Amino acid sequence: MIKKIKIPPEDAMRMIYGYAKSRIVEQAKSIAFIIIYLVLFQVVVLRVPLDNALGTAGGLTLVIFGLAFFLEGLVLGLMPVGERVGVKLPLKVGIVAISLFGFILGFGATFAEPAISALKMAGSTITAWDSPLLFMLLEHHSELLVISVGAGVGIAVAMGMCRFYFNWSIKPFIFITIPILLGLSLYASFDPNLNKIIGLAWDCGAVTTGAVTVPLVLALGIGVSRASNKGGSDGGFGIILLASAFPVLAVLSLGIYLNTQSPQPTTEKYFFSPEGKAIAGQVFINNDELEWHLFTHGTAEGRIAHFGDQESYEKALLSLENDPVMRQKYLGDMTLATWIIEHASAEERHLLVEANLEDTSVAPLTRVSETLKEESLAGMRAVIPLTLLLLLVLLLFLKEKLRYRDEIALGIGFTLIGMILLTSGIRLGLGALGTEVGKHIPKAFSSEEKFIGRVVIHDFDSTHLYKAVAMNGEQRTFFNMYDHVYDHDEVRAIAYHPNLHDVAERRYTHMLTEPPLFNKRYVFLGFILILIFAFGMGYGATLAEPALNALGMTVESITVGALKRSKIVQVVSVGVGLGICLGLSRILFDLPLIWLIIPSYVLLMVLTIFSEEEFTAIAWDSGGVTTGPVTVPLVLAMGLGIGGELHISDGFGILAMASTFPIITVLAYGLYSRYLQFQTLIDNSDD
Repeated sequence: MIKKIKIPPEDAMRMIYGYAKSRIVEQAKSIAFIIIYLVLFQVVVLRVPLDNALGTAGGLTLVIFGLAFFLEGLVLGLMPVGERVGVKLPLKVGIVAISLFGFILGFGATFAEPAISALKMAGSTITAWDSPLLFMLLEHHSELLVISVGAGVGIAVAMGMCRFYFNWSIKPFIFITIPILLGLSLYASFDPNLNKIIGLAWDCGAVTTGAVTVPLVLALGIGVSRASNKGGSDGGFGIILLASAFPVLAVLSLGIYLNTQSPQPTTEKYFFSPEGKAIAGQVFINNDELEWHLFTHGTAEGRIAHFGDQESYEKALLSLENDPVMRQKYLGDMTLATWIIEHASAEERHLLVEANLEDTSVAPLTRVSETLKEESLAGMRAVIPLTLLLLLVLLLFLKEKLRYRDEIALGIGFTLIGMILLTSGIRLGLGALGTEVGKHIPKAFSSEEKFIGRVVIHDFDSTHLYKAVAMNGEQRTFFNMYDHVYDHDEVRAIAYHPNLHDVAERRYTHMLTEPPLFNKRYVFLGFILILIFAFGMGYGATLAEPALNALGMTVESITVGALKRSKIVQVVSVGVGLGICLGLSRILFDLPLIWLIIPSYVLLMVLTIFSEEEFTAIAWDSGGVTTGPVTVPLVLAMGLGIGGELHISDGFGILAMASTFPIITVLAYGLYSRYLQFQTLIDNSDD
């Protein structure tokens, strides 16, 4: 009988504290570089302060603690149970039952992915008139979208179990699946509605292969491979490729089905006009929802078209200032100050000169408590069913005893706590930071000033006005003002607008604008700066991904040291940097994503033909392990923020490219390394 060792409570607490501290510090280090990089870029390069630095910092703190709890919980709880099921299941049942269980496991694991919460929030910048199908998918059918993604992952895991069981080659899966995906994407590109969902579909493939799905399905797959006595030489790799590809197929198929129920894209003016009422009715449930979208996503042109005449339009506009009920109806939780700065036209700002621009947003503590409450319910719905599935199969079906019960129970508890903290932190911190950086990136290449607020000048003396003449003879009126916003020791000439001058009250409202980063001659420098930033962000974020380091160690082991872990990590990180750089260029220049996807995957299939079997599986899986719970919401939010600021119909596609280019760089590096080895053999034989 083993005698238990009693540890004094003080020593136990000291040990727990030291262990917890090391895990939290480890996660803080993993995201520190990318967070500091983003903040410095915005504050130092773009010269824009963080809007809500305290709230963002709080959200990032939740992410750090959430990651620590979540990953520790996976190692202690879910992964040991999943691996045990994978080893024992093939001894009890055949491949049909194994595949069915794999489908259920893949389906359930998708709902437990932290990055899925970022996907659910991705519809915030989509405009209903320009992308009705995409809008309906993300706003009205978001649960159906996640279900279809889960079904795609489930099918992929089921096929992966068959591959491990029968030791099938990975290459036929590539040469059959990828052409189907490219063909469907090409078909979708010719339909103006389906074309808008191509980026979403390919990004979904990156979202699914995260911290929950990858270790669970790999543990199950390796167990099946070992138990069937047909273990291949690829170390269990290849299943992540399938789990990335089949969600793309599922989303494209869902889009093709829903396209029959969706109106085609149209202009904003027609969509909100009485003539377009039938079209708008297919997208929105009621008029209140329509008008909220009109004010929070539309422009003055759409609002004028909706209200029909100038008088009704101005009445509705002034109600934002005077009627709290109507303001809540039109703006929801958005403050009037935010709406005026980000959505109002110059004419609308002039009409609302009396509006108070002080921030009256929801108290931070209220917002945090509401977010934690919502994510607690979502976390329980995601983690508990998946845990029950694994335990029921292990205990009731396989009749196995649960070893280390207290450790597994603690791990499951940690997983749930980590899930809640992590998804809450994504909403409050990472997502907010990514959106804010994305919103300000266009400043780097913009050549126009941007409205940022206003100041009221009391006791305005109109005798200080003077006129200036342009080269074409046009006369404009100006006044000089001591600029305390930008230049602390300069007097600036300010253009005078009579409609902003209340003569009776001797009050003038001056609209503050933010100057562009570069003048018109050097706008191209802004584009170069953004591309350098994009590469650095992708490279730095990938170096911090723990799954990538695990991949590098496996590669080094399989190749008996021929390919070093450090080299693979560097090659993959460069690939992600290049991919994000290209994906961001696609959004900045509004390029069709199909122009990037088809050439990239054609090149990948050519490289695959000449690559060795085990290295092919590793390379294709490397595209999935790089998009973790931190990178996905950050990149997704940034892309959508840029898309919204540039009025592009969608900001998807960055993750798709970030998953594609690591495969290219790893395959190319593998072929180059094999060439060097071959040359070495030739040189040695000559000697």
